[in-house]
Amino acid sequence: MQFLSDNAAAVHPRVWDAMRAADAPQPPYDTDALSQQLDAVFADLFGRPCTVLWVATGTAANCLALASMVPPHGGVICHREAHIETDEGGAPGFYTHGAKLILAEGEGAKLTPASLDAVIAGIRKDVHQVQPQAVSVTQASEYGRAYRPAEMAAMAAAAQAHGLALHVDGARFANAVAYLNCSPWEACQGAAALSFGCVKNGGMSAEALVFFDEELADVARLRRKRAGHLQSKGRFLAAQVLAMVEGGLWLDNARAANAAAQELAGAAGERLLHPVEANELFVRLNSAERDALRRAGFSFYDWGADAARLVTAWNSDPGHVAALARAIAAL
Repeated sequence: MQFLSDNAAAVHPRVWDAMRAADAPQPPYDTDALSQQLDAVFADLFGRPCTVLWVATGTAANCLALASMVPPHGGVICHREAHIETDEGGAPGFYTHGAKLILAEGEGAKLTPASLDAVIAGIRKDVHQVQPQAVSVTQASEYGRAYRPAEMAAMAAAAQAHGLALHVDGARFANAVAYLNCSPWEACQGAAALSFGCVKNGGMSAEALVFFDEELADVARLRRKRAGHLQSKGRFLAAQVLAMVEGGLWLDNARAANAAAQELAGAAGERLLHPVEANELFVRLNSAERDALRRAGFSFYDWGADAARLVTAWNSDPGHVAALARAIAAL
């Protein structure tokens, strides 16, 4: 009974079907018919022109976006617990050839205009300190917290006021949009680039890097090739992304994962460390309680000395979810 990560979930059957349908001779790289559809499909989804590049991983999506925004001598402001800081193995610095991550605070791993202002106020405008060029926010955050549309708009305005490009790490963007019940653009408004997650949401090996700034997309195309991410059979990545977006599968899957998380949240009650606004739960559990759950067959990650992280997925077994809810309630 697996609650380790939504990365471990099965690939959705419609994604497999789309990949099988794409298994026919096509022009290589991103000149195939499926890859050529991405811009129009996402423009319709977001209600504005955009350019979409497929990549194989969320790390590549985040880092290619940032490398297109930030020179090697520049900096990216992000939360101190952002994925690009804690879980990318130094990839942002590698892709940007040395740009610095500048860490900020914020409750629930979310930035605010005030936290952005506080960081920038401490940076002298001289050659001895790294000057920020971009800000990266995560939707939903590392603690499963969603930026409301008004909060995202405020972050975009604050970034613009400081002359910073806005990047949105959307590894669980679908879960945030499903929770907020808003339009996709409202959940990332003002972004120059969005890493649109698919792998955690039923995809296999494709993420969408969505640029709302065409000039950045032109740079990213070159960087994607140089980084070894321009796959020769790109139609199989495009097929996955299209299968997720067309027909609303991305939201259907996210709603299923969120619903499972809410069932567990009801059982956890006051044990919750953070409100549950996506498909991640952070639950206060001591070592004996965690051991008891593992003996009962549940898998999850410890979160510090006295908590656990539980993650639901699009295909979380309802019986397993109900069993875990009962087990937590009984502790």
